Amino acid sequence: MASAAPNGFLARIMARKSVEQVQRETQTSQLKRTLGPWNLVFLGIGCIIGAGIFVRTGNAAALHAGPAVLVSFLVAGVVCALAGLCYAELSSTLPVSGSAYTYSYTTIGEFAAWVMGALLLLEYGLAASVVAVGWSGYVVSLLGDYGIHIPPALTGPTGHHLQKDGVDVLVNGAPVTYLFNLPAFLVCMALAALLVVGVSESAKFNNMIVAIKVTVIVAFILICGWFVIQHFGTLKANWDPFIPPPTGDKGEFGWSGILRAASIVFFAYIGFEAVSTAGQEAKNPAKDMPIGIIGSLFACTLIYILVSIVMTLIVNYKTLNVPDPVAVAVDALGPQWGWFAKIVKAGAIVGLTSVVLVLMYGQTRIFYTMARDGLLPRVFSSIHPRFRTPWVNTILVGLLTAVAAAFFDINTLGDMTSVGTLAAFGIVCLTVIWLRRTHPGLPRGYRVPLYPVLPALGIVACFALIFTVETRVLIFFAWYTIAAVVLYFVYGMHNSQLHKGQPAVGDDELPVYPEDAPTGADGAPVVRP
Repeated sequence: MASAAPNGFLARIMARKSVEQVQRETQTSQLKRTLGPWNLVFLGIGCIIGAGIFVRTGNAAALHAGPAVLVSFLVAGVVCALAGLCYAELSSTLPVSGSAYTYSYTTIGEFAAWVMGALLLLEYGLAASVVAVGWSGYVVSLLGDYGIHIPPALTGPTGHHLQKDGVDVLVNGAPVTYLFNLPAFLVCMALAALLVVGVSESAKFNNMIVAIKVTVIVAFILICGWFVIQHFGTLKANWDPFIPPPTGDKGEFGWSGILRAASIVFFAYIGFEAVSTAGQEAKNPAKDMPIGIIGSLFACTLIYILVSIVMTLIVNYKTLNVPDPVAVAVDALGPQWGWFAKIVKAGAIVGLTSVVLVLMYGQTRIFYTMARDGLLPRVFSSIHPRFRTPWVNTILVGLLTAVAAAFFDINTLGDMTSVGTLAAFGIVCLTVIWLRRTHPGLPRGYRVPLYPVLPALGIVACFALIFTVETRVLIFFAWYTIAAVVLYFVYGMHNSQLHKGQPAVGDDELPVYPEDAPTGADGAPVVRP
């Protein structure tokens, strides 16, 4: 269904892709419905466990929640569950590629899609930088175990000081100042080069990486948990107090600190939306999708709570403001456990490498989709003649993530990632409400229960956590959003394919699916003229 470019400013920025085409693609899908609820649960666990638990937990405990960081994981898990149910409904209604960007383009319109694309740059691009910084921390620690020491000035964010147990390390009476994070920069550029050449995704390889990550975390819980039980009389002092008293500053300990930490550890749940993308392969989407999403979130929340319990008991929470908190905890077991510390660090490095690769891959494909839609310069959709990959786009993503990882501290990067992700999830919840009101008859494999209460709670919860973040990060986010909006009106609006007369739809042109619409022999709804 094609139509001329829409007239009028409001109609222009709310121009949408055709839902009819999306539904047609669903009906002709060749994907087999082979995934049951347990398959989806394990898929979610594999996608969720990774960077967050290895990297951000220590910052949240050391700076904001103390041992009560485990409560923060509960709060973040509930917020993710609300957003996850909304993802499940959208994926069963609009099972398309392009993630939340395409959801927004197909429902609310082009301007919302552009904003979502800008938010996804924070969710994927900056998230890759955060993980790269954590990767660097584990590499430096593991190399140090073997007597290989990278100059300290080349292992941290520009202008910050090298610290140990929260205190500046002095050399000749002066603190060691970081120049930039060389390992983090190098891993981003190396993986960008790998993505340019092309990575053939193998299910066996991915399963192996997931197995390594989960095994390392389970081993950490079991061995460190046993150590805690053996020395509980001494270690329980690290939980006194369980909720450190507030300092008077925003988000520093007390209950405000727990909520602030929730916005930090929210990073640990990034990836759960991958379950929602499997809607076309679920045996029974209406039943299996919520089980997969809620089940994987429950399992990961339990795992995260157990990790935070043993971590904050083994070492004092004040020592965990590092990019490699799990390494700090296993090192505290003593030299007799050195072999285990090396295994944990190596496992973390392997797992984090794959996470950086997947996040960068996801960002390049979002840029590629936006470029094909005309919202970004055409060069970002250009394909390498030999490798058949979007090489210009990939090099740009590699440079952006590498520079961010090299020069910025992990707390600032992580906060910006969390804000962007929370805003994106809030828009996804809004999209469910929007689509229910504007097109109630569209076939849905799954519907969010207690509508509109749960989607509305999802919106409120996401934006409430956003405002627990430091003011400086919120100011950056505001300027970033303003810059993105200006760029849309300067470039994207005038170069989009819809604006040039490519297929566009208005409300009156969308297919109408009454709740009692008849179905054909294949079960697909029959569209009335």
